[in-house]
Amino acid sequence: MYKNHSIAVVVPAYNEETQIARVIDTMPPIVDKIIIVDDCSKDRTSEVVRGNPAYDSGKIVLIRHDVNQGVGGAIATGYKWCRDNSIGIAVVMAGDAQVDPKDLPFLLDPVVENRADYSKGNRLVTGQAYKKIPRIRFIGNSILSLLTKIASGYWHVADSQTGYTAINSTGLALIDWDNMYKRYGQPNDVLVKLNVAGLRVLDVPIEPVYNVGEKSGIKIRKVIFSISGLLFYLFLWRIREKYIIRSFHPLVFFYIFGFIGALVGTTLFIRILYLWFSVGSIPEISLLSWFFTLSISFNAFGFAMWFDYEENKHLNPPLSNTDLVNFTRKS
Repeated sequence: MYKNHSIAVVVPAYNEETQIARVIDTMPPIVDKIIIVDDCSKDRTSEVVRGNPAYDSGKIVLIRHDVNQGVGGAIATGYKWCRDNSIGIAVVMAGDAQVDPKDLPFLLDPVVENRADYSKGNRLVTGQAYKKIPRIRFIGNSILSLLTKIASGYWHVADSQTGYTAINSTGLALIDWDNMYKRYGQPNDVLVKLNVAGLRVLDVPIEPVYNVGEKSGIKIRKVIFSISGLLFYLFLWRIREKYIIRSFHPLVFFYIFGFIGALVGTTLFIRILYLWFSVGSIPEISLLSWFFTLSISFNAFGFAMWFDYEENKHLNPPLSNTDLVNFTRKS
């Protein structure tokens, strides 16, 4: 228990026989249940879990998938267990020990104090983040975080790819976990669905943890493109669901104008390039039309994003001074 709230930690695990014991043994005593979801591992992950003393005490709940569902599918399974067993707050920790258990109270406090429905770690705000996080991961994470701001409507949220999160019982009940994205885009998908559900999300500073024996199966270049495509789909879904179906908002017109302007502008740009290479000159009217269309598109997108930012302000609660002081002391 933590401040009269039951706490369960969901641990998605795939081929983590060398790391899972470390995750279990370093789990803070405030955790009531450890829900380990073995995502059809090919190694001895489940055997190592069953051999841990905490398993015999009943603190560990081991769920094994018969078919690999991806990290998102494993988290969804753990979330559903927490929802169905009346857990107050469900936390997600990586099965490769790539999070610091000492940061757990910082994630829990905003949710326990009802300042947020969902808190997530942010590894990018620490002063040494760019030194501790591998360069390609830091750059890729920063790009995806920017795109996730636009797609999700949580404009104050960064480090979109972190899996160290805490969600309250309200969030567990409102989100349809069976329809959650099951691969590495899961954190992005969850943020979009939380926004449509009208839930508050808060970023909490945490320390990056690397070189503890983890083995990553993520191919950064491939993931960036696949998640970017997912984010574009989620953006369109959120706009339709939140600003057309549930409550109409004028920003829809600005986004439509922006996309039309971008399409026309791209067509004009291709025509300008064709004239430049084939004729050797560009008609002034074509150049002016391109500049005008580009300007209209840019302004339309700007107004749409500003409306979206204002509409979601109340879902982006700020960190309290206590949060910042406590994290500084810990660091």
